Formats: sequence, C-alpha cells, structure tokens
Amino acid sequence: MAANSGPRPSPARRGLAERLPAFPWDALLPAKQRAATHPEGIVDLSVGTPVDPTPASVQAALAAAADSPGYPTTIGTPALREALVDFSRRHRSAPDSLGIEGVLPTVGSKELVAHLPFQLGLGPGDAVAFPHIAYPTYDMGARFVGAEPLPVDMVRLATHGDEALPEPSAAQRIRLLWLNSPSNPTGEVLDVTQLAAVVRWARERGIVVASDECYALLPWTVDDVPSVLDPRVNGGSLEGLLCVYSLSKQSNLAGYRAAFVAGDPALVGELVAVRKQAGMMLPGPVQIAMTAALGDDQAAADQREIYRARRALLEPALRAAGGSVHGSQAGLYLWTTFGEKAMTSVERLAASGILVAPGMFYGGSGGGFVRVALTATDERIAAAARRLERL
Repeated sequence: MAANSGPRPSPARRGLAERLPAFPWDALLPAKQRAATHPEGIVDLSVGTPVDPTPASVQAALAAAADSPGYPTTIGTPALREALVDFSRRHRSAPDSLGIEGVLPTVGSKELVAHLPFQLGLGPGDAVAFPHIAYPTYDMGARFVGAEPLPVDMVRLATHGDEALPEPSAAQRIRLLWLNSPSNPTGEVLDVTQLAAVVRWARERGIVVASDECYALLPWTVDDVPSVLDPRVNGGSLEGLLCVYSLSKQSNLAGYRAAFVAGDPALVGELVAVRKQAGMMLPGPVQIAMTAALGDDQAAADQREIYRARRALLEPALRAAGGSVHGSQAGLYLWTTFGEKAMTSVERLAASGILVAPGMFYGGSGGGFVRVALTATDERIAAAARRLERL
C-alpha cells in the first residue's frame, strides 16, 4: 500500500474549507507580541469586546434564574418577547403593528449573521450583498452556503441603484442584502433618505433586507440613527425587512450572547421553523437576564456616557499623532488613516504598545485605514492617549 494512501478529508470538508479565507485576526499576532513588550504594557484596541461590568439588574436576574432544569423555547419566554417588542418600538421606531410574532431572540448577533443565508434557504447561484467595507461575517454567511459574496457601496446604491453593482445582472442573483448602520468598522450612519432608497430598490427586486443595527444606541455626531423598522424608511410596511440587534455593546452582555431579530413576521416565522429543528435556542437563564437588560435604559445610557468620555480622550490624541478620523459618527470605533498602508500603521503603533485592527480586514477599500476601538478601561485609554500624543 502506498505511504500516502491513509484517510483523507471528505470532499464536503475540503469544499467548505476552500470557501473560507484565513481568520484575519491570526495575522495580528506578531504586532500583538510586539505591543506586549512595551514597558507600560499593551493597550489592545483591536477588538471591540466590552470591559465594563454587566449591569447589576442583569446580574441579579441571571442569578435568580439559575435553577433552570428544563429546556428553553426557541421563540423565547412571553415576557422576553413582549420586552423585545417594547424595545423595538422605543428605540428602533418600530410601528405598533410589530407584535410578538415578529420578534425572535438569537444566540448573539454573529450567529444570526453567519447563518441567515442558510436559514432563508439560499445556496449556489444566489448572491448575498453587503457593504463594501464591513464586518467579515456577512461574507462568511454567503460562503457557508455556496452563495456569491457581493460587496456593494450602499451609499452609491441608494443614489445610483443598479449602477452601484459590479455588473448589471448582479441584481438578478441577489436574494439577501445586508445593511450595517452604524457601520462596523467605519461608524458611518445611513440617513432616512438613504435607507428608504435602498429598501425601495430591494423591494422592487424581491430582495430581503437585513439591517444590522447593533451600535444604534451609541450616536456621537448625529442626532438620529434610523432603522429599517421606522415607517419613514419602510412606508409603514415591514414586508421583506429584518432588523438585527445585540445587547453586547450597549449593555455589556457580550458573554451572555443576547441578541434578537425583529421585522416581517413571515420571515421571522421561517427562521423560527428552521431554528426549532436545529435546536438553536437562547439558554433559559439568559432569556430572563435579557428581559431585564431590555428594560434597563438607565444602564445603557450610563454606558454610553462612559464611551463618550473615552472617545473624547482618544480622538484628539489620534489627530495629534497625525491621524485623520473619518466617519465614526456612531459606534465603538474611530476609523482612522495616517496616510499610509494599514499594516504600516499597525506596526508603528505596536511599537508604542498600542494594538489596532488593519482596515483591510473589512474589505479592500479599507487598506489605508485602521480601526481603533473604544473598548478598553479608562486607564488603558488614557495610556494610549499619552503614547499617541508623544508620537
């Protein structure tokens, strides 16, 4: 028997692996190691993971629900579903027509982003459109099902329609279009006119619109962060629309994996049917804790002011170091260019013990930018500001 005739990966395994690029953050390891050698320690601003305490109200609710021997439901407890509806109306301008059949808790928002094409039945021959500078998981969701990932400039789509696509026939293949406002990583916000134009364009072509609005309660230089649930955007109809929202950022619940989707009850019903079969359900105690978080507006407001103070310290320091901040009207990041290639900036900042994410992680158009997160302690943000000012 030949020496190389042992077990081989199945064709299915090889096929999936071939559709996936390398995990981008692995490429940051050398810069992270260099930043860690700084005598005052590393300031890691590369990943937007919360560092502040989970609200006391949420911790208490979780502890009280610790005795949870039975299986939770996929659709969520009645109290959670009502809380999701109420939150969507209060904070995302959802119409009174949104009821409990139009909301669904999810195991974090990344899970839904990655699996929505599958749960909607997309596959080879279909295309998933998403912002041309974007969180990589929109692209991954398309690849997982063998669909075509299609980066699109959404601002240009709002004003030029099909001309914004790589080729005219692309619109015929798109079955799902992702929006992300406020954007990760750029922090840009689409206004009512832009959102409404994209929704009209998609509806005329029978395309589902999913809008990732996870940073919406963190506005800085804009007064309004509109939602696809807003009647000003959708004309009073939720047909073909889904709003995806997470409590990870506004309520420091990243470790709880507490998120939800709201919108067209017919689409939500499709997701429920698939997720029941797949056993995709939020743990019972987390459902109770999430209900508490949805009602604690004060905790979310307090956290927003913490980030506001960190932003006020970090932004001028980046400018003092020669950086130019673009977008960044909302969210947890400062989208910054130093007039050089992204990795040059990453390496130069790492020499000062500061780790940031290179913009090409989010698409080719981000190759001259770095994403600088506000998610570090006050002490670490202050340390970063001092180091930047010395640059």
